[in-house]
Amino acid sequence: MKQMIVLIGNYGSGKTEIAINLAVNAAAEGLRTLVIDLDKVNDYFRMSDRVSLLADKQIRLVSPTFAGQGVTPSSMSAAVASAFTDEWELVVFDVGGDAAGALSLGRYHQDFAAFDGELCVYDIVNVFRPMSESPEKILKLKEEMEGFARQKVTAFVNNSNLLNFASADDLRRGYDVIAETSRRSGIPVALTTGRKECLEGFLADGRDPAYIGRPLALETYMHRSWEAFTREGF
Repeated sequence: MKQMIVLIGNYGSGKTEIAINLAVNAAAEGLRTLVIDLDKVNDYFRMSDRVSLLADKQIRLVSPTFAGQGVTPSSMSAAVASAFTDEWELVVFDVGGDAAGALSLGRYHQDFAAFDGELCVYDIVNVFRPMSESPEKILKLKEEMEGFARQKVTAFVNNSNLLNFASADDLRRGYDVIAETSRRSGIPVALTTGRKECLEGFLADGRDPAYIGRPLALETYMHRSWEAFTREGF
């Protein structure tokens, strides 16, 4: 059965890194894999910077940020439509962390409604990002994103980290907040993600697996562009 995984969430929550890791893992298992980048404005992490990496792993990438490659709104739309018509086994949608990104997904709501495979809509949460520090804020942002995207979140992902200073304590903090968010909303936790050493330290605690989901160790593929780094710093 074809599976589609849609990643939504706050800006800087780690959607792009998770998208690439999911795609790379699937391709390593021999699955025909497509990644669709619907982030039109973010030059902080650019999916198109990893074209060669994805191509080497037999993963097709569709992105609006292919500079100089003749990508127009009409050709982008046709390429996205192929996610529903072609024989992909896994399609990962990386949705921009703002209204524009979510609206880009929303235009395909009829295609999603007609899709007869497995559809997962994951809300990627990093509790150290603004608007994600508490269950109240997470649920408010989720509802806003759902409205723009015209899709309901099916599960949360705990991707709490402090970038280069990430530790197991970050995932512990994320677990506490997201577990309470899950209890209040009834929405399950699908994944807990992080660097291998951080994830192993967190899992050693023996916390309730119902609020951990499947552990997914992340390889670091994405790096800030130099332009974004000079503006944003760490």
